[in-house]
Amino acid sequence: MTSASAGKLPAVFVSHGAPTLLLEGGPTVDFLQRLGDDLGRPKAVVCVSAHWESDAAIVSAAERPETVHDFYGFPPALYEMRYPAPGAPDLAERVRALLVDAGISCAVDPARGLDHGAWVPMKLMYPAADVPVLQLSLQSHRGPAHQRAVGRALAPLSREGVLVLGSGSAIHNLRELAWGRSEPASWARGFADWLDRAVEAGAEDDLLHYRERAPSGVRAHPTDEHFLPLFAALGAGGGKGRRLHGAFSHGNLGMHAYAWA
Repeated sequence: MTSASAGKLPAVFVSHGAPTLLLEGGPTVDFLQRLGDDLGRPKAVVCVSAHWESDAAIVSAAERPETVHDFYGFPPALYEMRYPAPGAPDLAERVRALLVDAGISCAVDPARGLDHGAWVPMKLMYPAADVPVLQLSLQSHRGPAHQRAVGRALAPLSREGVLVLGSGSAIHNLRELAWGRSEPASWARGFADWLDRAVEAGAEDDLLHYRERAPSGVRAHPTDEHFLPLFAALGAGGGKGRRLHGAFSHGNLGMHAYAWA
């Protein structure tokens, strides 16, 4: 894998799972801890998380973003966790300019903190919290093609040592979680296998129309928001991708990760 020290970074999509990922351990935790080492230390991270949606794009520019505990009913230990990484106000302005130049409206939020879609994977990838990080919101109502266009606008950042990180879920149907089950149902496995093939073939049109073309596409994602960060990474990296990790959590929650160089 190309590292920050070698120049251009890949764009990466990870599945962040439930917030309890940090307490549970397992294969995805091990993978995310290795991923930071494999990538090297980027100059900064632009994270597109499934947990920040807005009508138009907004980029966060807090100098010291707060750790946002945007979940309820979880163990107290999670609410005590902090991820005190610095923000990147100058990079936020560059992100805004890149999007505007691409014809995509973008505002700046000077106070937005890091939601768990950002700080959970970042805490595992870069536990020292010394890599500047900002977030860019999703426009889920505009669909995959829009999010790919956003990613394409951010592509120059990868050549500058900035990691474009999409954080969502390869499969996200909370009604079909199977607590305590180690193996996924056949429909979840079928969708994940299709996703692997489509990413590795660079089949962007199929991915953009996954709801019609993938087996169990709508079942895997009753709503788009947890899949859309994948298109930001795909747009930023382009071409054929590769699977970095494949696993399931709580039965049918897809924890897969992909990279595009």
